Amino acid sequence: MKAKNLISKAVPVLKIDGQWIRNPQIITDKYVDDGKIVYGEFKKGEALKEARALLKEHQANADFELLDKEVDKIVWTFTNLFPGCLIKSIDGIRQKKKYFWDIAKNGNRHWLAANMNGEAFLGFGAFNTKKITGQDTIDFIKFRQNVADSSLWDEQMFAEVMGSPEE
Repeated sequence: MKAKNLISKAVPVLKIDGQWIRNPQIITDKYVDDGKIVYGEFKKGEALKEARALLKEHQANADFELLDKEVDKIVWTFTNLFPGCLIKSIDGIRQKKKYFWDIAKNGNRHWLAANMNGEAFLGFGAFNTKKITGQDTIDFIKFRQNVADSSLWDEQMFAEVMGSPEE
């Protein structure tokens, strides 16, 4: 995420035998593999299984010391700026986000309302009933058929696409 400029800093929080360990599930020891940029991507296969086992074994060794120091450093930097200049900088950073939100907020708000009352409702419901039904997704084909047939989005239609309770 740092390489993609989505975060400003990444610090390890896992400490094993006094050594800081970066997330073992992520490739951090090489940048390119077979011509593809792999740095920062998740490991796969056996390497991922080994990384997850290491994390599970040492999950109690999470230590946020370096993260706390980094946050303190940022806060101290902001503390030592003129208040007016600081808020101007923060507003400048947020300006693009606010601009694009203002352009898209109506459509996004309506989509969110529709989604939460339909597709997300079904998706979360399927996920939450997995122990009862044995599946964590809906029947997407039946759902699309119902949409194509202009079926009402009601309990009957939802029941048709949700998993049935296992015996």
